Amino acid sequence: MSTNGRTYLDYNATAPLRPQARDAFVRVLEHVGNASSVHREGRAARGIVETARDAVGALVGGKGKNVIFTGSGSEANNLVLAPGFQRAGASEAMKLLVGAGEHPCVLEGHRFPVHDVEHIPLDADGIVDLAWLDARLADLADTPVLVSIQLANNETGAVQPIAEAAALVRARGGLMHCDAVQAAGKVAVDIDALGVDALTLSAHKLGGPQGVGALVLAGEGYVLDRLVRGGGQERNWRAGTENVAGIAAFGEAARVAREALAQEEVRLAVLRAAFEGAIREICPDAVIFSEKAPRLPNTILFAVPGKRAETALIALDLNGAALSSGSACSSGKVKRSHVLDAMGVDPALAEAALRLSFGWNTQKEDVTHFTAAFARLLSNRNQSSECAA
Repeated sequence: MSTNGRTYLDYNATAPLRPQARDAFVRVLEHVGNASSVHREGRAARGIVETARDAVGALVGGKGKNVIFTGSGSEANNLVLAPGFQRAGASEAMKLLVGAGEHPCVLEGHRFPVHDVEHIPLDADGIVDLAWLDARLADLADTPVLVSIQLANNETGAVQPIAEAAALVRARGGLMHCDAVQAAGKVAVDIDALGVDALTLSAHKLGGPQGVGALVLAGEGYVLDRLVRGGGQERNWRAGTENVAGIAAFGEAARVAREALAQEEVRLAVLRAAFEGAIREICPDAVIFSEKAPRLPNTILFAVPGKRAETALIALDLNGAALSSGSACSSGKVKRSHVLDAMGVDPALAEAALRLSFGWNTQKEDVTHFTAAFARLLSNRNQSSECAA
């Protein structure tokens, strides 16, 4: 999306609002009525919520009745990652196993005691070690376990072997959760095919509004330890008056993403190849992380050896290209990626990581715009032998 001489390439942070979602949001704002009220206005609001619930469930092959709306994907993860998440009649989980490269809202947002949490190692390509998981599950054979692995990494785009992991977990009687926030709307997601008990979503990652998320359960018969308590909204699983306008827009974004998914996945893969081709041509020594792993078609995490991410981001921004680093930002400072640390990447190279992510509104001219900005970033370097200063 190039506007006013700029190109936006940070979709994994937040995607631009789709027109259909914006229209739904504005239209619903004009309605009055609480979705919990029994009068006509309340019933109309309830109908809007339930229509969106079905659309969000359909995006991941689930049923609307198993969708719980939350205020964000982070809240959805916090809701489910608790010892109280269990099958009805089963024992509470006593151990939580999570991928070492998970989003901070999984690594820090669970409700387990720290000593009951273990990290599943990643290989050099950023893929979870299934052999380690299988061995650890065997060691914990008599301990109720909850496992959480993201479907696709938000930094590298690496797609994890969720179905294989879920089969291992369920064979040992455990529960499996999947953070599908970055994958939904970009690749096909089917909760039944994945074999997980629950997955989480976020509206603004696929062209919906910020401030709306969802937890999707695989079926009925689960118990949750409520995170937000109060009224009986969301079938007593999440208190608080529903954000009807945001939910409606989430539903529209999910519907549009689902309908366009097959063509969009191919289109994004073509764009990714073009972006990577430009990076390689300008800087042959650039490193693309998780390049050998299955990846999202919209995500490239790369590094220019010797060029710190913070400096590069500022230069690219001044040249009209909005990217991010492969790490979280705190107080305006770029921290080295815990994902790359878990992959065993050299710290100096990890500190150079840049994330380029795009989506539904990205066009070929964005590649041209980025190429020019990237070339200007490296224009003062001797590229005959290396790109680093």
